[in-house]
Amino acid sequence: MENSYIIAIDFGTAYSGYVFNVTPSDEKPDPHLKKWGKEIGLDTPKTPTCILFDESEEFVAFGYEATETYNCMRGETGKKHYFFQNFKMALYGKELRRDMKIKAANGKEMTALKVFTEALRFLKDDALKTINSNAAGMVLLASDFTWVLTVPAIWDLSAKQFMREAAMEAGIVEEESEETLVMALEPEAASIWCKKLPSDGFIAEKHNGTSLDQRQGSQYIVVDCGGGTIDITVHEVLEGGALKELHKASGNNLGGQTVDRKFKEFLREIFTDGVWDEYEENYPSEIQRMMYDFTRLKQSGEDVQIPCPFNLGHVAQKKKNLEKFFESVKGASWNEGSIKISKEKMRYFFEESLLGINRNLREILDKNYRIEYVLLVGGFANSQILRQYIIDQFSDTCKILCPFRAQEAIMRGAVEFGRKPSWVASRKSPYTYAVAISEPFDEIKHKPEKKFMIGEEEWCCDRFMTLVQAGEDVWWDEIRELILCPVEEDQTCMVMRFYRTERNFPKYVDDLGVEEAGSFDVPMPNISEGRERQVKLEIRFGSTEITATATDTTSGSKGLIKFDFVRTDDPRCVEPYLYYSPDGKTLPE
Repeated sequence: MENSYIIAIDFGTAYSGYVFNVTPSDEKPDPHLKKWGKEIGLDTPKTPTCILFDESEEFVAFGYEATETYNCMRGETGKKHYFFQNFKMALYGKELRRDMKIKAANGKEMTALKVFTEALRFLKDDALKTINSNAAGMVLLASDFTWVLTVPAIWDLSAKQFMREAAMEAGIVEEESEETLVMALEPEAASIWCKKLPSDGFIAEKHNGTSLDQRQGSQYIVVDCGGGTIDITVHEVLEGGALKELHKASGNNLGGQTVDRKFKEFLREIFTDGVWDEYEENYPSEIQRMMYDFTRLKQSGEDVQIPCPFNLGHVAQKKKNLEKFFESVKGASWNEGSIKISKEKMRYFFEESLLGINRNLREILDKNYRIEYVLLVGGFANSQILRQYIIDQFSDTCKILCPFRAQEAIMRGAVEFGRKPSWVASRKSPYTYAVAISEPFDEIKHKPEKKFMIGEEEWCCDRFMTLVQAGEDVWWDEIRELILCPVEEDQTCMVMRFYRTERNFPKYVDDLGVEEAGSFDVPMPNISEGRERQVKLEIRFGSTEITATATDTTSGSKGLIKFDFVRTDDPRCVEPYLYYSPDGKTLPE
């Protein structure tokens, strides 16, 4: 990638930030990280992924400013505003639609695409403002940069596309320059950064002297411990320091907010008799403040004390003395205006998340790899309870490493990835991908119900045409070619359905375990050669997103294919029947 001006946005579930590089391509990169929170006496590498809208759904604030503004609101004012946090998880493991809505803290809904768009717009504008304030009179525009946006490796294709569309709505890139927006997978970005760190760049355990990128053949696991997801990848270092993925991305949705949810459930257990329900309904901004305090305090492995908000105490004392609420619960006590939680109870809050990480790591380590290290990155990795658990469970098998700036690893690595996407040279295809085609009907090998007629010819529909197999190694710039021809002479467009499965050899696209992943259109406006026309598809599966081009061999015109993995309510035209021609001939003899 030629452009060395790069802005990398790490859009996290709990916290977000960005790093930028404005050094020329022939110079050593000098990435700069924006620090946040100065207005409230903090100096952090990220700001909370929280966004506030007014009652008219107009943007008010993002990050610490959104949190502070919302926390200062009282009663009805707070209820009228739309405050969103942890909203990134709305894209995980769900069928996404462009018109889908997500719920704010006040229980009201807004269109998800608008919420994501305005969050990204703020980060874009803030990045450009920060850069231009130090640009010695230069005014750099969004179009002057390559933009890198980080996403979980375990995210679906539809979620990546959703983020891309939100970024375009936010003005990060225009449609004609869409290639200047690069999606980076979060654990991969962290891996690119960590492999260059010296031994003393890690907490506690050290690796053996030289950085990992100098140790060809080394194999290690990266565990991105985020607020929403636990995202895991397995890499081997190749010659020159490039990386090869050994195991398809894995993980779960049991990140740091799982611990937060357990804490909130515990507060409900303490404040019974309808106290918590009343407090939650009337003082949502105060609850946000409590959760924010807890997010910081959970990094400790010791007892923690959470200041009890005035209004919670007021609501509770209408029922009984505050000390009485703590008599029937274990692991918590009232301590002079604060809720004290024991370290044993804190470890209980972590249990579900830790067991999830354990299962994922055991599955990888039980395979025939030569894993030397487990790298813990992400904000949740700052938790002493999490780090100590992983050390206790796995240090007899491999060394456990955690960089000193674990929360920064992803966005710093994302800058490197933006400069050189080939750092991740090879990936495992997570699914078998295919398109639906038609071919001449053969009563010996085809199902009778799949037969249809075009004129007097018998054809078979819904055949599963494999493009890449699940678990197959695919190089980052590798191209898979496919030649397709129309069945109908006057066909002017191929509307192709894209399918996926974890099985290796399905026969039909409606076989068990096969699901539609998306669709794309291939225009064929020149019908002069009828069914002898050919379209050559060139598809790249080895990058962080699936991309493709189509060439009409009749006219020679070539264009980028727009995959559509996000559902809409717009009816699509009936899929035209296609004939696959592996030998380049239009029809069989």
